Amino acid sequence: MICANDCMIVTPYFPRVKIFPQPFASGPKKRIILCNETGETMKKSVTIKDVARETGVHVATVSRALSPNARALLSAEVVAKIRETANAMGYRPNRIAAGLRTRRTMTVGVMIPDITNTLFPPIVRGMEAALEPAGYASILVNTDNDPDREARLFDVLLQRGVDGIIDAAVTHMDPHLERISREVPIVTANRMVEGSGIPSVINDDAGGIRMMLQKLHAAGHRNIGHIAGPEDLSTGIQRREAFQAAANGLGLKVPGTAMIVAERYNEDEGSRCAMSALENSPDVTALLCANDRLAIGAIDALASLGLKCPEDISVTGFNDIPFLDMIPPGLTTVQILQFDVGRIAAEILLKRMTEPDARVPETTIMPVSIIERNSIAPPRSGRGRKTRASRQSRQKKLE
Repeated sequence: MICANDCMIVTPYFPRVKIFPQPFASGPKKRIILCNETGETMKKSVTIKDVARETGVHVATVSRALSPNARALLSAEVVAKIRETANAMGYRPNRIAAGLRTRRTMTVGVMIPDITNTLFPPIVRGMEAALEPAGYASILVNTDNDPDREARLFDVLLQRGVDGIIDAAVTHMDPHLERISREVPIVTANRMVEGSGIPSVINDDAGGIRMMLQKLHAAGHRNIGHIAGPEDLSTGIQRREAFQAAANGLGLKVPGTAMIVAERYNEDEGSRCAMSALENSPDVTALLCANDRLAIGAIDALASLGLKCPEDISVTGFNDIPFLDMIPPGLTTVQILQFDVGRIAAEILLKRMTEPDARVPETTIMPVSIIERNSIAPPRSGRGRKTRASRQSRQKKLE
């Protein structure tokens, strides 16, 4: 209906429309202005044409200046002027409209296995450092190490139309990833799917384990146990195999009871595995753990047995997660370049998304180093007898 003030309400579910008579050469013409629900005039969105008119340049020049991938074609002065004007005018690019034209959403899916694990925030920050300047936003999803949840989240990301995926939650053999890699560019970070051809950025797992075992050996340890990572993850497999190879190279005999495989990378599993290793191999004087969270759990298990680290048993980790130096006694660990792993994974994905035919390395191995703190000491004589005594005392308490 038409109101007294020439305002026409279309329906209760649409904005109001004001119609004003406007003089015109050939007769009256009506001007239409959209209003919000309260009758106030809706502010018109600023367009590229508006920015071009304000700066006095062509629309195509504005488009290039506001595009992270095309602005290199213009001088820095022109880009700065256009961006400053666009910001002052409140210009915001319409990603939906741009996506319809380019068939790109300028989004990247990022999959992590455990959002509570402090290893992953620095990796994600590295990804953002490469993606954001290129104009991409990331959609972060957490798999909780659940294959079914992972499969559902893959579908969610594809339904959102992501241009690519960085997967830090991948398992050693991942059929979902191999299938999806044929639909959208994928890069894995910190882990890999062997033989899949999917580009990966991983750490020198073998080198890190070898260096740490040599360090324990140099401190005088000969009875060294290993708390290995999960068997379905490339890090668990490669670090365990590296431990066995390095132990053979040093002439060390490691009984099967001193090599315990964790089901997950967390403190509870570290405690369980350490308890099993010490109870079944009481002569062990050091535990080399496949990651820091396992090592933290192992140290907790020692305390429950009345043992101290490193006075009674030395313990080492892998990754150098944040805040590790604040946890007594200070864990000696293998440091990985967490930020750089994420950054390089994102750079490879950007290459694959923008240049589909470009060659990229299938596997990028990042260097690692040893961070020395206070969790390694020379083995104490009679340590095995003390462990047996601690075990007997613990059993009596349970009885």
